[in-house]
Amino acid sequence: MARNDQLIRQHKLLQILERTRFGYTLNELRDSLIDELGLTSLHTRTLRRDIEALQSAGLDIVSRELERGRVWLLGETGSIAYQINATATELLALSVGRDLLNPLNGTFIGEGITSFWNRVREAVPDNIWQHYERVRQIMFVSGTPVKSYESHRGILKTLERAIIQHRWCRIGYSSLSHDPSQRQISPRAIVFYNASLYVIAEETGVPDQIRHWKLDRIQNAEILDRYFEPRENDYHEYLETGIGIFANDTATIYEIVLSSSAAKWVQEEPWHPDQKLTPMDDAKYSLLVPGNHDMEIIPRVLALGQHAQIVAPESCRAAMIEIIQALLMNYGAGSSDKNE
Repeated sequence: MARNDQLIRQHKLLQILERTRFGYTLNELRDSLIDELGLTSLHTRTLRRDIEALQSAGLDIVSRELERGRVWLLGETGSIAYQINATATELLALSVGRDLLNPLNGTFIGEGITSFWNRVREAVPDNIWQHYERVRQIMFVSGTPVKSYESHRGILKTLERAIIQHRWCRIGYSSLSHDPSQRQISPRAIVFYNASLYVIAEETGVPDQIRHWKLDRIQNAEILDRYFEPRENDYHEYLETGIGIFANDTATIYEIVLSSSAAKWVQEEPWHPDQKLTPMDDAKYSLLVPGNHDMEIIPRVLALGQHAQIVAPESCRAAMIEIIQALLMNYGAGSSDKNE
């Protein structure tokens, strides 16, 4: 059993226990988990081990004997843990974080954030809330995308179920350059990157090649009666090899020459934690940065204009030259003259 499966199941178990004041029997908990996670079966022995694991983690889960049998529920300290006290500064920090996560609206995470914020509002005294609202007027978030995955709610639930059950999915997928087509993927994880959700998955017929599928481009999803072998991948380390969301097993080191002003910009807003910026002669700097795809690098270099130049690898430099030539056609002598 993959560790991720256990964590997902234990988290769902905790959510179920949070909803009851009088407790559930093991059989009731098992049936709820099977229903909400879309499992085919679940043994009560596994459920007991999950409860013990949560108790070992410090969660107050107790059992009581009732007429209908032994039930499990959150203990007194479990309830106390949900009594919320917050300062105005803590409210400010929480609300800023909530704004940054606005693109997750429509997902179970977005629902959880909204639910928690509402409970905070109910628990905080009025004087604290009024002070928070005054400070909020001068400390706020701007520039976050106006986005919601509400229309993808059903698709997301199907993909979550496929991840838990290790089942293939048939999806309708479109890209920026291709018409919609039916694909079969094996969903492994879901990643939130740059205000968008991506599904980490392999595609049937392309073994051992992980791709990232943008949820916005998935038009429908159907779970199949085909199973795949789960892997114990550390997707956090895997994603940190490059700058963006492109997939690759090993990163390529890109070398870029920067002007002094561009170097300051890259220092203020780093591209990657492992980047290396070293001074050169004639007031220029060399930037070495890992990346998984040329399109993680090229847009950033273009944004710096004449203050940045790709040196290596040669294939990326050649791709940049083609882009520059196309831009010259658009803006130079090769473009159509609208004044004719």
